[in-house]
Amino acid sequence: MAHMFEIHKDKAGEFRVRFKYNAETIFSTEGYSSKSSAQHAIESIKKNGPAAEIVDKS
Repeated sequence: MAHMFEIHKDKAGEFRVRFKYNAETIFSTEGYSSKSSAQHAIESIKKNGPAAEIVDKS
């Protein structure tokens, strides 16, 4: 699968989510104290992302 969410633990011991396309990280989240919070972040992105407004500040 080309697109994926990846949960990993950072050096500070917090859980972070990366959204990847192939091997490239497209974005990553803030750190969460629990894995379940990171999983909730993924669900929120999946639910709210498709309808999110695009703001072009260029």
